Amino acid sequence: MTESFFHTLKGHVVHGSVFVTRKEANAVLFDYIEIYYNRVRRHSANGWLSPEAFEQKYIKSLEGSIVHDTV
Repeated sequence: MTESFFHTLKGHVVHGSVFVTRKEANAVLFDYIEIYYNRVRRHSANGWLSPEAFEQKYIKSLEGSIVHDTV
């Protein structure tokens, strides 16, 4: 799984890019990982949903099963 991530990262961000500073490279990598890869990109392990969509679906499935304790 890690090898697949790095292959995708290199193909989408690293190859063909020239970063002037390490700070610029860090910012671009952070944006790719946190915005695209972790929130938008669809994952086979999530039924081809993005992590964000999968989380919303999971939260909705829990809504009916939560018991509120009133004391």
